[in-house]
Amino acid sequence: MIRINKSEKVPIYSYKTGKVELVDRIEKPPKEWKMILKPEVYRVAREKGTELAFTGKYHDHHEDGIYKCVCCGTDLFDSKTKFDSGTGWPSFWAPIAEENVKTEVDKSLLMTRIEVLCARCHAHLGHVFDDGPLPTGKRYCMNSTSLKFVER
Repeated sequence: MIRINKSEKVPIYSYKTGKVELVDRIEKPPKEWKMILKPEVYRVAREKGTELAFTGKYHDHHEDGIYKCVCCGTDLFDSKTKFDSGTGWPSFWAPIAEENVKTEVDKSLLMTRIEVLCARCHAHLGHVFDDGPLPTGKRYCMNSTSLKFVER
């Protein structure tokens, strides 16, 4: 069961409606996330882990559709913005909408990076770098484990 924080609304773009809507933020204590997520998904999405390069199911995935948050179903990336970065992780040059992701400074692993999170449930998705293709120059380097693909 997903716990909804009705006191905190977040703007989220819906691919289905083509609009930004105010929706309830989703919160759960770790114990509840552990009960509904597979251990590897929990480790990556809730504990800020990562999967090994070239092992995720979407790193070499080329179907047309939308990549959603595995924890809450928020639309995150459109396959039209996916590109082969050669890194072994699914990479996108932009999120489906800026509202749907949030970023935070990550100083783990003795370096400074920009972490990408789902704006609705704060699941860890991956990191964003400034070495991607035009038109944005960004590389949203995501973990397949944090994503769920839905065909268009």
